[in-house]
Amino acid sequence: MISRELAVQLAPHLSWTPRNSDQFFIPTPEISESVFTVSDMVVEAVTRDGRSRFHFNGTTEWALDSVESTEVVWLPREEQLRELLGGYFLSLDFASGAFVVTVSGPSRAYHTPPEPEAADAYARALLYVLNDGVPQPDPQTMSAAR
Repeated sequence: MISRELAVQLAPHLSWTPRNSDQFFIPTPEISESVFTVSDMVVEAVTRDGRSRFHFNGTTEWALDSVESTEVVWLPREEQLRELLGGYFLSLDFASGAFVVTVSGPSRAYHTPPEPEAADAYARALLYVLNDGVPQPDPQTMSAAR
């Protein structure tokens, strides 16, 4: 699964139409560790008057009836990220326990830093493409350097 940090970085760039089996989290301290899966039976995506909401059906551990889709962060799956890369995607490679995605640009070929999860490598490549060929800093590397 994509890391929450990369999902938050991608969120402003992506338009999301929720579908069954999509996952998201709600970035509030009380429940930020919970991951929700869109499902007609449990977490239903409802669109009314052009606004989408998630309705929580059935019994949950805490009281939550619904939440606006703008208040959640989508956790795109590996295949969704690959699809979003479109024609920029060149390859996914695995070596020494890590994944590297290569994309064609926009300005030149780019190889992501090695990631333990393929979804995170795809996310880094997508951020590169969406930010006009500017690699995004790794938050873990930045915090380690401080």
